[in-house]
Amino acid sequence: MRTIRTAAVIGSGVMGAGIAAHLANAGVRVRLLDRVPERLTAQEEAAGRSLEHPDVRNRLAADALARLSRTNPAPFYDERYASRIEPGNVEDEWERLAEADWIIEAITERLELKQALLARLEAVWTPGAVVSSNTSGISIEAMAQSVGEPMRRHFLGTHFFNPPRYMPLVELIPGAATEAGIVAEMKEWLEIRLGKGVVVAKDTPNFIANRIGTFGLLATLSLMAEKGYSVEEIDAVTGPALGRPKSATFRTLDLVGLDTFVHVADNVAGRAVDPEERRAFAVPAILTDLVSRGWLGEKSGQGYYKKVKSDQGSRILALDPAAMDYRPAQTIRSASLDAAKAANGAAAKCRALLSGGDRYSQLAWDVLKRTLAYAADKAFEIADSIADVDKAMRLGFNWELGPFELWDAIGLRQSAARMDAEGVALPEWVTNWLAEGNETFYSRREGALLYAHNGDRAVWREPPEHLSLRALKSAGRTVLSNGGASLVDIGEEVACLEFHSPNNAIGADILGLIRSSVEEVRRNYRGLVIANEGRNFCVGANLMLLLMEAQEEEWDEVDRIIRLFQTAMLELKRLEKPVVAAPHRMTLGGGVEACMAADRVVAHAETYYGLVEAGVGLIPAGGGTKEMALRAALSAGADGELQTAVNRAFETIGMAKVSGSAPDAQWLGLLRGTDRSVMSRDRQLYEARRAVLELERDGLDAPGDSLIRVVGREGKAVLQLAALTMREGGYISEHDCKIAGKLAHVLSGGDVPAGAAVSERYLLDLEREAFLSLCGEPKTRARMQHMLAKGKPLRN
Repeated sequence: MRTIRTAAVIGSGVMGAGIAAHLANAGVRVRLLDRVPERLTAQEEAAGRSLEHPDVRNRLAADALARLSRTNPAPFYDERYASRIEPGNVEDEWERLAEADWIIEAITERLELKQALLARLEAVWTPGAVVSSNTSGISIEAMAQSVGEPMRRHFLGTHFFNPPRYMPLVELIPGAATEAGIVAEMKEWLEIRLGKGVVVAKDTPNFIANRIGTFGLLATLSLMAEKGYSVEEIDAVTGPALGRPKSATFRTLDLVGLDTFVHVADNVAGRAVDPEERRAFAVPAILTDLVSRGWLGEKSGQGYYKKVKSDQGSRILALDPAAMDYRPAQTIRSASLDAAKAANGAAAKCRALLSGGDRYSQLAWDVLKRTLAYAADKAFEIADSIADVDKAMRLGFNWELGPFELWDAIGLRQSAARMDAEGVALPEWVTNWLAEGNETFYSRREGALLYAHNGDRAVWREPPEHLSLRALKSAGRTVLSNGGASLVDIGEEVACLEFHSPNNAIGADILGLIRSSVEEVRRNYRGLVIANEGRNFCVGANLMLLLMEAQEEEWDEVDRIIRLFQTAMLELKRLEKPVVAAPHRMTLGGGVEACMAADRVVAHAETYYGLVEAGVGLIPAGGGTKEMALRAALSAGADGELQTAVNRAFETIGMAKVSGSAPDAQWLGLLRGTDRSVMSRDRQLYEARRAVLELERDGLDAPGDSLIRVVGREGKAVLQLAALTMREGGYISEHDCKIAGKLAHVLSGGDVPAGAAVSERYLLDLEREAFLSLCGEPKTRARMQHMLAKGKPLRN
């Protein structure tokens, strides 16, 4: 794989700075450059600075770096990664661009400016270094005309989507002279090191995602004008009911910025050869009017929606296009929308919506038929395969299904016939595809996925680094299974324990399969991975079950459930074979405790990880509090100062802190220094399996009951005093203080002398006793009920 240790980003605007931050997340040293300011600010004048002062000359890039630390959502995995970025300017730092392994142009979207920059860059460019443009739609080939053949071979487009940390799509756009090897190397690097989903796009206006997405939005605006739909009606149909984000059409436009959207549409209209396509991308009069009024969306405070505040609170107003004024936003209901809401999965939702037979079913069909026909017409003009088109729309626009996947879901043959009957022309390759007897665009045969590639059928196989639990289970590799979990053989004599209960919440079925899996792995496997392909890894224990038992005061049953949880976690921890957990996204409460039982964690970088039980009036009792006490003792060493480490653990648990990323979880002490994170979600299971084999090779310590040095009754007093101080200051409630007292008792080891060594089972007993005691508190049960009903904590 290509080595990229240093990079330079030219242009410190929103995209340039965001790309620099995400490169820093990957461990790359970045030079962020911008132009030299032409005038002083008032603050600089007051400080007696001149235009030649280094702070003034670097101000634009330095200010951009400072803004990154205030940006929400956070662009850095860990705010300390900002130190990997060095701000500068394109005059003083220009010669140092020769040191960069990769140079990214992210300046204003004007062809002549980009050409001039590249021509100047050629003089300092080191042959072999990659040069790319982050343009969202300007021709790569037109830019490349300003440089010679050697640099052209190393030049391509790398179109990141905003924000670069969170949006997974990168479109790679080679020019006519770009070396195929450069494209392949950058695709690999972006996927593995930066965790991106990469598609190779052709050098056409707006590339893949923005070409299809912009057409779909404009087609929807056209339908609105033709049929008289309201803003709210359009958004009710074009959001989750069609497998698209909640922002639907008009909230998306407001978020993007109406002026930005107009610029993107104009780019296609200005470069399209087909007169029909130019008409399709013509900006409607209402958008032009809104932009001229300065109603640009969220950044200007109003667009298609407007939020107003009054004594009665905030209200959302929606635009009335006929009056060009705002009125209270309406809630849209219909039988077809209700049916779509009740259906499970994007495919079923779309089918339910389309079959409703009402006004909104017709709107959904009219939107889809135009978008699907356009995607088919342009597919091989903008990409090599329909799979790349679908991937670009899923990752770039957050569609649950790309256009061709959606077409399969609603019935390819039937919908194509309906389009034909309604006068919608389909490209020849689609009619030929149907004439050959194909009923879908995608099909599987002998483990391969077959689909259209430049109009012909192609075969795709997942790379060996991409292990799919779904595919493995389809191939009959399930070893054990029940309603909540499965044990799957993932090759190399390694098994994977997969949670698949609702929300992956841990209940008796999962705990039972954990214990069965331990025995199966002990007999027949080299080790175990804990991973799944759910939206979130695990949101914790089955809170509903615990609440029901607590409300019935079935304390023996609550005790039995917690003992079962503790026993399962302890058996995982004491398995003499390697256990590796692979959490992703939301990993909370019991999900964290399952990971704490593993010998190593290989987390996805976007893992939001925390022991959050205090939010529902409890403390971690599946081994989480015990593990935090153990980690505090290990970090302090045999004779080190332990209280500080315990204080930190007390704060992390007591405040129910959740990490903003996997590296942040290490900073909080929830992950160990030996744990690691990967940026590629697709490779995570492969990397976890590899970690199992590495641990087996290196050897594991014999499992057993660890003795844990604790701070004892004196240390508990320190923790309790801290909680009382916060209570007196009004920072926490009386019930928060009670929870903190229980937590302090467990973390400190109870009423033993300072420095005493206690067993894991002793701390587990303390955990369980504290948990049971808190379950008996009415305010804890109120917190549990509120969380189940509202999905957020109650502070009582």
